[in-house]
This record gives sequence, C-alpha cells and structure tokens, in this order.
Amino acid sequence: MEAILVDCVHNSLRNFMIKNSIFLCERLCAEFPSEINMQLLASCYLQNNQAYSAYHILKGTQMAQSRYLFAISCFQMDLLNEAESALCPANEPSAEIPNGAAGHYLLGLIFRYTDRRKNAVHHFKQALSMDPLLWAAYEELCILGAAEEANAVFGDAAALCIQKQYFHHGLASPNIHMCNEDHNSVSARNFGSEGNSPRQLKQTQGNNLRDIPGNYHGASMMGGAATQPLNSGSSNMSFYSTPSPMATQLSGVAPPPLCRNLQPNGPNLSALSADSSPRSTVNSTIQAPRRKFVDEGKLRKISGRLFSDSGPRRSTRLAGEAGAITSMGATTVVANGISNSSRYLGGSKLSSAALRSVTIRKGQSWANENLDEGIHNEAFDDSRANVTSTTSSSFPTGDTRSLEGGANVPIGGVVMNGTRVVTGASEILVLLRTLGEGYRLSCMYRCQDALDVYLKLPHKHYNTGWVLSQVGKAYFELVDYLEADRAFSLARRASPYSLEGMDIYSTNLYHLKEDMKLSYLAQELISTDRLAPQSWCAMGNCYSLQKDHETALKNFQRAVQLSSRFAYAHTLCGHEFVALEDFENGIKSYQSALRVDARHYNSWYGLGMIYLRQEKYEFSEHHFRMAFQINPHSSVIMSYLGTALHSLRRSEEAIEMMEKAILADKKNPLPMYQKANILVSLENFDEALELLEELKEYAPRESSVYALMGKIYKRHNMHDKAMLHFGLALDLKPSATDVATIKAAIEKLHVPDEFEDL
Repeated sequence: MEAILVDCVHNSLRNFMIKNSIFLCERLCAEFPSEINMQLLASCYLQNNQAYSAYHILKGTQMAQSRYLFAISCFQMDLLNEAESALCPANEPSAEIPNGAAGHYLLGLIFRYTDRRKNAVHHFKQALSMDPLLWAAYEELCILGAAEEANAVFGDAAALCIQKQYFHHGLASPNIHMCNEDHNSVSARNFGSEGNSPRQLKQTQGNNLRDIPGNYHGASMMGGAATQPLNSGSSNMSFYSTPSPMATQLSGVAPPPLCRNLQPNGPNLSALSADSSPRSTVNSTIQAPRRKFVDEGKLRKISGRLFSDSGPRRSTRLAGEAGAITSMGATTVVANGISNSSRYLGGSKLSSAALRSVTIRKGQSWANENLDEGIHNEAFDDSRANVTSTTSSSFPTGDTRSLEGGANVPIGGVVMNGTRVVTGASEILVLLRTLGEGYRLSCMYRCQDALDVYLKLPHKHYNTGWVLSQVGKAYFELVDYLEADRAFSLARRASPYSLEGMDIYSTNLYHLKEDMKLSYLAQELISTDRLAPQSWCAMGNCYSLQKDHETALKNFQRAVQLSSRFAYAHTLCGHEFVALEDFENGIKSYQSALRVDARHYNSWYGLGMIYLRQEKYEFSEHHFRMAFQINPHSSVIMSYLGTALHSLRRSEEAIEMMEKAILADKKNPLPMYQKANILVSLENFDEALELLEELKEYAPRESSVYALMGKIYKRHNMHDKAMLHFGLALDLKPSATDVATIKAAIEKLHVPDEFEDL
C-alpha cells in the first residue's frame, strides 16, 4: 500500500495534478507516519506554492533533507533567521550543510539578504567548488562584485571535479548510484526558490519561463522613468502566493521531463516503492532533469534500460532493503517536483536556462540539468560531500586514467564512455567560461569588453533570449539606446515568454520616447505575467513618459509589492517621487533599493541628485562617489560628481572629472556643457566659448548651450551676439523655468554685471 501511494503521488506531481498529490500524500502520512513521508508531503505543498504548510509540517524535524526543505520554506516566507538556523543548527556548529552545493548556495542567499556579504561570498564559492556547474552561484558572485575570472572558476580544476563526480557515480554500486542521483536531482528541484518577499512565487531577475513561472530581476538599472540611465543583475527573486494564468501554464515547461520518462509500471514503480525512503519518493520526479538532455525518442529507448539489471534487485529492495536504504537516503531525499520554486533561488535563473537549452542542443545527456537551480551531483559518500576548491589536487590519478581509458559510466540512465564524459565536461566548461566572463564584465560595467566576449559565442548560443538580453543591457549602460532596442527586440523574438531584462527594455524605450512601442510592450508583459515586477515596471515607465507621475508611481509600487527584493522597482519609485518633488519619500525608496542590493549604483546616483538639488553638496558628492566606485565607466555619474565638486569649490578636481567624463562618452553633451559652466565661473571665457562652439555640433538643439553662449557674449559686452543667442535659445522651446531665466537675462542685457544682483 505504501509503495503504491508513493508512486501515485509521484505520478500526480509529474502530471501537475498537485491537489491530487497532496490528498494522496496526506493519506500516505496518515497510514504510514514517518519523517520521510512528511518530506514528500512538504514537497507537494512547496510545489503548490504553500510554503507555510511545508513550514509547519517540517518544523522541528532533524533529518538533513528535512532541514533543507524547511529552510527553503522559511526562505520563501522571508523567515531568513529560521532558514539559517535550519541549515546551521546552533547546537551543532560542526554539522555539515545539508545537500552539499545546494545547501551552501541557499545559505549564501540568506547571508546576502541579511547584509553579510563576506559570508555570502564564502558560501557561494564553497558551492562552486563542490559543483563547478552551479552557474547560479557564479552569477551571485558577479552581482556581489566578488567573482574571479571565469577561466579560473571553470578551468582544469572544475573539469577534474566533474570527472571525479561522474566517475564515482559510474563505479558505485547500482543502489548507491541511484541514491546519489536522487539526491542530486532532488536537491536541484528543491533548491529552486529564492523568495524575495513572503509567499512570493515570481522571480524578479531573470527568468526564463521555460523553467518555472517567475521573472528574473537581474537588472537593476538606473535608467528609470525620470533620469538618465545609468544594471542588475541582482539577482533576486520573489515568490508570489498565486501565479498568473500564463505563468502557471508555462511552469509546466520547466519540469516536464522530471522523471517523467521513467516507465509508470515495471522499473519505475519498483524503484519508487522499494521502500518509504525519501530517495524512492523523490527519485521519480527529480531524476529526470538529468535525462532531459536527451531527446524524447532516446528517452523512451533508454527508460527500458534504466533499471535493466534491477529485476531481482527490485524484489530484494521491496522485500528488505528499506531500512538500509532509508538510513542512507536520510540526506538524499528531496521534495519532488518543487519546480515552481526551483527557479528562484538563484540570481542567475535565466542565464542558466539559456545554458540548459544550449546543452539540450548539444545533445549531451550527461550534463547537469540544474545549472540554474544550483545543484550538481554531490557524491553520496563523505569524500564527495567534502569536495572543496582543492578538488583538482585531491583527484585520484587512477580515476582520471579510468575515465580516459574508456571505462563505461552510467549517467542519467545512459551508459557513456569515459572519454565522452571528459570531452563533454570540457565542452560545457568552455561555454561557461565565455558566458561567465561576459556576465562578470557586465557586472563590473565593462560593457564594451562584455560585448566583445559575447561575440565569441557560437551563433546558436548568441541568438538565445538570455544572451541577447545581456547584450541589450550592455548597450543600455553604454547609452546606445538604438542598439539596445535592437538587441532587446531580438531577445523578445527568441524568447517571447521570457521577462528577462524587460524592465530595462521598457526604460530604454522611455529614453527613446517610443511611446507606442512602450505601451505595446507593457500590455504584452501584463498579459504574459501580471504578477511579475517587470510587467509593472514597464507599465510605470509608460505612464511616466506621458508625465502622469502619480499613476506611474502606483505601478512601480505594485512592482515593489510583488517583489520587495526587486531593487530596480524601488529605484523607479524614487525617480517618480523626485519628479513629484517628494524628496523625503524619494530618499526612502532609494535607501530601500540599497538594502536589497548595495551595488545598485542607480540608487546611489538618485540620492546624489536629491542632495544636489537640496544644495547639500557634501552629501551629494559622497553618494555620487559611491556610484562612481561601483560604475567607474559612466559619463553621467562623472558629470554630476564633477558638478558636486564644483559646488564645493573644488574646481580643479571638477574639471578633471569632466574631462574623464568627456573621454568616457564623447557623444554625451552633459560633461562638455558642465565643463564650460565651470570655466565661465572661473572667468575663462575664451576656452568656455570654444568648448561651446564644439558642443553645438553634438547638440544643435540644446537651448541651454545657446543661453550660456549669450551669457558669455554679454560679459564681453558683445550685446548683439548675446541677444542673438538668447533668441536662439528661446526658439528651441526650453522649459518654463529656463524661459524665465533667459528673459530675465535679456532684460538685463545692458546692465553691467556688477549691478545685476542689486
């Protein structure tokens, strides 16, 4: 009875009949109460986005897998302290983190969101050392500004680590192999939920709905509705209590191949029902991701061989191995099919999705399917559980020889030659090195370098939604809005269901003043996923472009409500508060963004602008400098930092900063104009006039340029030229404030400068 109920639960989960799985699993737990069965019930609730139910079921449990699932429940409910305590019990300081790399990754996210950057970096690096294919951990390190070069992370040591893991899987006994496989696939499934705010189901940072409903918020760009654009990255996700219809529908695309390719009768049933161990309960659905890299036809052929030698073993396991396997599986059990959350735990959701599709096209069935979910095959034995960054040095020479010598290794239900495993590992790492280096450079705002790296990708990988979205963000940071528009448009065409980078795309259209395209994009995103913060950011930008700042603010606040860890939404709220001249709330919004992501330079910039307008120049200089340290390549930040320095009467430093800004972006007229202003204040009129004459070529329709030239001619007592330039400035329809200033200057045209202020 127990084995049949377990199998029915897994079948329901595989077919996304979540309510049915919960009902049957409740019957299972009533008839056979055990912690392992409670884990399966908790996993059903997590699959149904009921983290609070899983929380109460697992509270107080002690098994490693139970603690891991409990920590995920706490994470989704924003109970970060409890999540940390579950992973690192205070009474067991030396206890191992459950689920290996996945556990370290989850702990890293907890430390990140509790503002303990050093600890977060440590655990993300630990996760990568245990699982070199855990892309999400590398993405988080990039967002935190602590990532090593991709060549170092995905190099020879990583290849040896991968080979060692698969070698151990291949040479382990069939039962052990299955345990490990279950443990890993399970971890991957369970691990996917980075809840940003309590009970939030959607992700905010980059998500490819192929994997699960959610939105990847990665990009935290400044270019909001109200200011010059100055990314994301964070990666940060939120879970909403109820997914939108579209998201729910798409969520089935991610997990489909879970263990769905196991035959429902025969080997699948026997393997699952071998005992009540979590391994068996979880394996059915979690094992599949590993096989999902093989095409459907192959899977059907392979599934028959998957347990080809399990005839007698099945009966043996059913009869008497439950106890032994249960004890072994204590830490390998994984909640089946937590697909809805598996996408959200990492900042790199979408990137990993792109990588996954790449692997599928490669046809490398051995590859780890959970690149974005942060789980790789953690060995079941202690030696594998303790894999560290020194893996390469500890890798047995004999193991390498065995693999390279052609030993057959079963991986994901397919028996592969050891040489192919070595070759496949190298190919995947080559791809990750390119993608990783491009992403790292983007997070360092070395955007042109990042673009050059992305161009090295094969054509089929470059033209994926995630990569094109990253290219669009890079062009956006370079203030090349036309190229950014082109890249984002291609990304939409490649992945019309993905919301990765769409918040930045909407801001890009805002700066291009493409109101029709922006309106169409906003409505498309809302219809795709009405619970994604990117959708409401696009809608807010649409209203902001129409100068309806109050409605825009409501839309941005809706995005914050859906995902409190979506830093960009907080920043856009700040921009709208500034547009409404509500500086107090603007400061609060920017500070909220910085609490989510301390490297979100857009908010540092926004605070600097507020303090500059309030004439608090020291505060302004501090915040602009913080933004400059994070993004030292932005000519906009340099320009305003120079303005703040000039206001503090540090004119030489200001001019030096303006010259850096001009060199950084020769198409940006702002630093040239500000430098001319500083030169005028220093009474260096000839040099200022020469600079303004050059600036007219770049910005022929900027009224402020002509107004400043008129002011200089007036100081030279060249009244005719002064009047001409003041008239040209008025003809260009400046703002009402500038009109009043220019008219006042015309009225005082013949008044000597020393009497102007009298």
